[in-house]
Amino acid sequence: RALVGTVVACASGVPGLFFGRASRLGERLSTVLLVAGCACGFFAAALSGGRREAIDLRWPVLDAALPLAIDGLSAMFLMQIFLLAAVGGVYGLGYWSQSEHPENGRKLRLFYGLMTGGMAILAMGDNAFTFILGWEVMAAAAFFAISTEDHDPKVRETGIFYLVVTHVATLALFAIFSLARMSAGSWSWAAIGQTLPASGLGTAMFLLALVAFGMKAGMMPLHIWLPSAHANAPSHVSALMSGMVIKTGIYGLVRFLACLPGMPLWWGVVLLALGVLSGVLGVAFAIGQHDLKRLLAYHSVENIGIIVMGIGVAAIGRSLGRPDLVALGLGGALLHVWNHGLFKGLLFLSAGSVIHATHTREIDHLGGLGRRMPLTSAAFLVGAVAICGLPPLNGFVSEFLVYSGLFRATMMRGEVSWLATALAAPCLALVGALATACFVKVFGAVFLGQARSHHVDHAHESGAWMLVPMGVLAGLCAFIGLFP
Repeated sequence: RALVGTVVACASGVPGLFFGRASRLGERLSTVLLVAGCACGFFAAALSGGRREAIDLRWPVLDAALPLAIDGLSAMFLMQIFLLAAVGGVYGLGYWSQSEHPENGRKLRLFYGLMTGGMAILAMGDNAFTFILGWEVMAAAAFFAISTEDHDPKVRETGIFYLVVTHVATLALFAIFSLARMSAGSWSWAAIGQTLPASGLGTAMFLLALVAFGMKAGMMPLHIWLPSAHANAPSHVSALMSGMVIKTGIYGLVRFLACLPGMPLWWGVVLLALGVLSGVLGVAFAIGQHDLKRLLAYHSVENIGIIVMGIGVAAIGRSLGRPDLVALGLGGALLHVWNHGLFKGLLFLSAGSVIHATHTREIDHLGGLGRRMPLTSAAFLVGAVAICGLPPLNGFVSEFLVYSGLFRATMMRGEVSWLATALAAPCLALVGALATACFVKVFGAVFLGQARSHHVDHAHESGAWMLVPMGVLAGLCAFIGLFP
């Protein structure tokens, strides 16, 4: 069923190509197919119950096996991929209608569906061929989605830069699986587990994994493509990219580490340090931004840092034989994958509503929108409170788990890792404080006070196609926060 949903989502934009460029029927048919495919895939993943289910396909072109499998980890990512894609697809009917964008509306829907399907194939890929197939479909479709307004030289430059960076990550992926093949004679994920982590080969694979998956995730200092790509893409594309495309890097990193029978302690310390670097610098760069979507993009870097910190705690716990640290670190990290997807998707959709009404992303040109756009204002406020890690919304819960793992790890005074975790805890607190300061500034500048330019003069509340998806994400942020 998940495979059927993936195929339908992939092909959802094709029927629209047979209708006129401004056809409302064509765009609605494409959206119905996308939502139907996403619903099928979502419930298939949800009902799998964490049990491993596998199917082997054949690709006649290469006479190669294409095994697909769902387990607990892939099901968790699949559910969010399909949820965010469906919500963004509905939002696009109001935000990027073909009547307003006849030159590129059909193209955007085609590649939006392909991007969704590519991520789903990646999450189900059980060997190098299927994983890299999904990775490349996702990467190519994301390039075309980012480059939707390709008449703008800046957008074209952003798209090409993204394409170059993502293929550097692909080369690192090829190297990982080639080393596994050389070591164990197989292209499967299981072959990675037959490599001794403490050996030179294991270290090389770990460093390559940091490059490949860290670059896709936007982890500092490999985040160079992310701010401009998220800023220049249509807002529902930015929501899906921030919510799930960059999370495929997290999925790949967790899948890689989970395959290994163990790992050296310094791997966990390196992951924790990279998480701290991404978290602190991501929020620091965000505070200095004047472009609303670019600011949100840097907060993606910040939250990837929080997730990687949790993975680092889990890796340290795995190295020391401490299942409590593994549970807290990995539980916090994977829950934050969900939470960040929800509240960052909500923030990008709310920002898109503001841009749709005012035709500017410059924070300094806005102001007073709370009176003209009260529902968008409320949705943005929910997302802002959640991303700051404040109760009673979902961001607090996952950050609390990571905090708990860090505090527990600091009690291990006999281990060299206690100093790293002792330093990471106040850094995580600093990230939360700076994020709160940043969003107090943004919310006040955009929605409170008086209008500061003519862009606000004719602003009005968005329609139902845009407000309902925002309401769904806001409701889920509250639900997870209240019933963690």
